[in-house]
Amino acid sequence: MCAMAPVWPGRAFPLGATPEAGGTNFAVSSPDADRVEVVLFTDDGYESRLLLPDMDAGVWHGFVPDVGVGEMYGFRASGPWDPSRGLRFNPAKLLLDPYAKAVTGPIRHSDSVFGFPPGDPDGFSTEDSAPDVPRSIVVDSTVDWADDVRPGTPYGDSIIYELHVKGFTRLHPGVPPELRGTYAGLGHPSVVEYLVRLGVTAVELLPVHQFVTRPSLAGRGLTNYWGYDSICFFAPHEAYSARARAGERGGQVAEFQEMVRALHAAGLEVILDVVFNHTAEGDHLGPTLCHRGLDNPGYYRLHPTDRRRYVDTTGTGNSLNVDDHSCLRMIMDSLRFWVTEMRVDGFRFDLATALARQEGGFDRLAAFFALVAQDPVVSQIKLIAEPWDVGQPDSYSLGQFPALWSEWNGRYRDCVRDFWRGTPGVLAELATRLAGSADMFDFSGRRPGASINFVTCHDGFTLRDVVSYSEKHNEANGEGNHDGSDDNRSTNCGVEGPTHDPAVLARRALLVRDMMTTVLLSRGVPMLTAGDEFGRTQHGNNNAYCQDGPLSWVDWRAMDGDLLRFTRRMVALRRAHPVMRRRRYLSDPGYVVWFRPDAAAMTVQDWNNPDSNAVCIFVDGSVAADPDAYGMPTLDDDLLVLVNGGPDPLLFTLPVVGTSVAGVRGRPEWIADVDTSHHLGLPREAGPLSEGDQVSVPASSLLILWSARP
Repeated sequence: MCAMAPVWPGRAFPLGATPEAGGTNFAVSSPDADRVEVVLFTDDGYESRLLLPDMDAGVWHGFVPDVGVGEMYGFRASGPWDPSRGLRFNPAKLLLDPYAKAVTGPIRHSDSVFGFPPGDPDGFSTEDSAPDVPRSIVVDSTVDWADDVRPGTPYGDSIIYELHVKGFTRLHPGVPPELRGTYAGLGHPSVVEYLVRLGVTAVELLPVHQFVTRPSLAGRGLTNYWGYDSICFFAPHEAYSARARAGERGGQVAEFQEMVRALHAAGLEVILDVVFNHTAEGDHLGPTLCHRGLDNPGYYRLHPTDRRRYVDTTGTGNSLNVDDHSCLRMIMDSLRFWVTEMRVDGFRFDLATALARQEGGFDRLAAFFALVAQDPVVSQIKLIAEPWDVGQPDSYSLGQFPALWSEWNGRYRDCVRDFWRGTPGVLAELATRLAGSADMFDFSGRRPGASINFVTCHDGFTLRDVVSYSEKHNEANGEGNHDGSDDNRSTNCGVEGPTHDPAVLARRALLVRDMMTTVLLSRGVPMLTAGDEFGRTQHGNNNAYCQDGPLSWVDWRAMDGDLLRFTRRMVALRRAHPVMRRRRYLSDPGYVVWFRPDAAAMTVQDWNNPDSNAVCIFVDGSVAADPDAYGMPTLDDDLLVLVNGGPDPLLFTLPVVGTSVAGVRGRPEWIADVDTSHHLGLPREAGPLSEGDQVSVPASSLLILWSARP
């Protein structure tokens, strides 16, 4: 229905709906539109369409009196319907505000949500989509953060913990039922206490931007559990809000802010996994929900020879057009909003290579990187790239991102898995990964903090499943087990899946401890996946993106208490010893010496021997050449790590390390601290050891020793 009301010209900026004294200013970018209406909704569904009276620099705007916080709205844009030119205006389609700070309501997958009639992609649909799509909400997101203190944890001191907002607390016994699976649940004291006791310094949240489930999933009775189909980059996902569930329109914004405040008060940073590479509108056969109906050629990369279709370097049907200034402005405005008004501490960019495709190819000098580097807000927080997409031939861009950026190190994951499952010829690369992966990051002047070291993440097997399954088991996804990676670098230790065989279970537990210890020993930033610290399983499903249920939720009742205690101990060890987390590569002069098990220095031949699977690592804690170590002490205990990746016990001779570039010291005494062959990591050696002493290291395990400096 269309109603007339007074609308003043208002302002072109800021974009979105801005409530102020006497009404709300609406501004939306749609440079090729002939007219744009803001549509206001009553609770019973009655709509009023108000023409935005002015347009400046491609932005339509108007001030609507007597419209305030909580009002539901959308846009209708009129203009050419000409898919051959990439123009897809259709005023019959109600559009979300790309800058909406809150969204309410589901999407119903009917014919009305498409810009074209069924079976005719170039045709023009006149069916009104308003009954079947969500509404934007006018929100005042300003809040007094004066009592909030950002933890500001340096990369070198960080331990990231990746989790899913809903799945982490959905079954948590300490969270009240009405708060489980919500932002409030994640900020609940029982959850915060658990995170603090674990010792991590940051939570990295799977996508929380408002997202939708695609028809292909909904038709199979499944949902978009991971959330990698964003539709509004400013709005916290409504379904994760206890306030919204209770009927508070737009309550997800304040609830998210309160969660951040609670985590900050406990010293925990909040990092968001953001999906600025595509949207939920899909390819040319997808729905018209937001960006497509406002500025299709501005927001999306269109195929150069057929502008009906989309360039797809994401595997989702479309790719955001980071060559366009309006699209780049939206991304940067979103990042600043989450930092300034929601107080997050960093971002992990999904398929980040897609953001650096300057005219198609990956370019570390791309406009997006330049904008981030000069931005006084965004440049000051943690920036983490998933350094790949599905474009060819340069889709894998690990190590190629510029200064300020850290990257998920997929080569680290593959190497650590390969070494501990017994793949020959991996020892030399393992040493490089333990040392901080200088081969990938040092050439660009970045430090070990550029490497986010992980063995598992949300995408793939859990850590328990890495040692329990040799093949994926994704039948529940309804895709014939064809989805998910086939390159899992995993082992079932002799039995596929569940078993009661004590020998198999013991080996699986040992390998889990080995990999957990390796991550926490390595230079760089360790990242743990929620539940890995106590043995969470997905029963062999390595692509649980659509499993919103017990398969993906963290099961707090099925907890391996010994593994949890072991993990806490290893995290505490890393945090207690600066030598494990300094900002210099272990390959830098004076930091490390690599020995064979017989205490002779490793040679090139030893590193290149495919049968080599053991090494002794000495790290000098006295080296003071770390002038920019964020105030960390330059003196620490010396570290000795005995690594045996072989199938049999191995006798190590402790090396002579009394003289180093740091100077001469007395004959050190070594105290064993961690032995991964023990279920709690407790050492078998009771007394101090000295150079020349022999130590038996069990098969597939490692031993950590310390020598205290006077």
